[in-house]
Amino acid sequence: MKRVWGSLSPVGVIVGGILLALSLTPSLLPRPAVLQGVGSGVVFGLGYAAGAGASGLVAWLTRWRPSKVLGRRLRIIAWSVLAVVVVLAAVGGVAAQNEVRRMVELAPLDNVNVFGFVVALLLTTLLCLGAGRLVRVGWLRTQQSMVKRGRSPGRARRAATGRAVLAILATLALLTGVGYVLLDRIYYGTNAYPTDGLASPESTYRSAGAGSAVAFDQLGRHGGNFITGGPTAEKISELTGKPALTPARVYVGIAAGGTLADHASTAVRELERTGGFDREVLVVATTTGSGWLEPQAVDAVEYLHSGNTAIVALQYAYTPSFVTAATDPTLPAETTSALFTAVRAKWLTLPEDHRPKLVVYGLSLGSQGIMNSFGTLDALLTRTDGVLLVGPTNSAPLWRTLQANRDAGSPPWQPVHDAGQRVRWASGFGDFEKLTGPWASPRVAILQHATDPITWLGPELIWQSPEWLAEGNRAPDVSPAMRWIPVVTAIQVGIDMMVAEEVPARHGHNFGDVMLQGWQAVTGDGGLDQAALDRIQKVIESYAVISPAQV
Repeated sequence: MKRVWGSLSPVGVIVGGILLALSLTPSLLPRPAVLQGVGSGVVFGLGYAAGAGASGLVAWLTRWRPSKVLGRRLRIIAWSVLAVVVVLAAVGGVAAQNEVRRMVELAPLDNVNVFGFVVALLLTTLLCLGAGRLVRVGWLRTQQSMVKRGRSPGRARRAATGRAVLAILATLALLTGVGYVLLDRIYYGTNAYPTDGLASPESTYRSAGAGSAVAFDQLGRHGGNFITGGPTAEKISELTGKPALTPARVYVGIAAGGTLADHASTAVRELERTGGFDREVLVVATTTGSGWLEPQAVDAVEYLHSGNTAIVALQYAYTPSFVTAATDPTLPAETTSALFTAVRAKWLTLPEDHRPKLVVYGLSLGSQGIMNSFGTLDALLTRTDGVLLVGPTNSAPLWRTLQANRDAGSPPWQPVHDAGQRVRWASGFGDFEKLTGPWASPRVAILQHATDPITWLGPELIWQSPEWLAEGNRAPDVSPAMRWIPVVTAIQVGIDMMVAEEVPARHGHNFGDVMLQGWQAVTGDGGLDQAALDRIQKVIESYAVISPAQV
């Protein structure tokens, strides 16, 4: 072990240590200890590779090699610097995390999970260094083998480098494939069937209920929860003080078999059976990658319109959004297109004065599916009666276009587009009303938080400082101490994605603060007074169960 650690590049250790320290600086959200350890280990590994690579390149160009004594001293200096940097950064890191917690309205930490952080850091660091060592050993043996077979050192070095790159790419491809298969099996086991203990609903207003062509055991976990969940007519009346209907909910799972067109046709027949086309508001919803529909959103619109609503959705996968987006990025848009086209075709056959308000809704990857399906703002406005997009993803071209074309002087976290005439953003309660000009119908409402990593993580964050951290563009709940650091910030925000919902409903990927306001903007207030709206708001915000992050 001493020989292994002693053979590490001193420059690599110092560069890795500096980047490790930088990885403990503030980002958008508080980071749990274990995740922070993993992220810091990856950052150290990348820093070590960069430092060792630069050191090796200089040595090759100059032909200079340190003596054994100098090499030993350099290693002592390197490890001493690393120890000091890590200690100082850890102390500062706790303060930084408490500052971020304050920004997102979480209490400061009472204790520090040092053990979890250290174990995760060491394991990740060893894994990264081990992978690097395997690549280096393979490269050296390949080079030596070629020299023995008569190749010149220069040609052998170039050929060994090419083979090493191919080996790395092949290994990454293999690991990615194995990882996907494992994730697929894991999430099939957790999401493919309804939760144990749930039974098919008796209501005729729900898929898998009385007279339904949809089998309950084909709904998946999230579909089963959606169909059996939500407020009853009695609960709605109790909250609003008005008579209410039982909301109609339609859901078709991928286990039903057949094509997307088959699922869409089944969904339309279910809407007809449940009376969905006779309701005041008909919501065509695009789920997240695993088939989830956020209760804060679906319950809010049902409360707002006293149950005179129908919500329809198709499941297109059972893996998490990040897996679905990586393995089949066009699937959310294809599903949205198939469902909305089928529903709208039936909707157009109804007398104009008997058509429900036809709106679309999507959260996260669901919002991306909607934007990619319609393609343009004009298509959204001409084919729907309203659009609610929540926590949009950075990779949606339409979102990027709207952000890029925002009015001068408006920040990226709360843009203004054409003075808010067609589309408006809300990052906090009351934001829609800040613009005093007309907002024509149909409306597009986008809910996005300045601290939502799902919205702000893009590949350019690796090499380019983002607008939302620029002077004058920083939101009030983003730590003033957060600074863009090449590569490091992208990894930090990637870690933030994993805890994006573990914050109060005013930050991160948690939208209970503005969800009701979004539905009001798109579908109207349902004839409710302010007292009733306040009661609904309180209930919806209570859905967020906070699991405080630990350093």
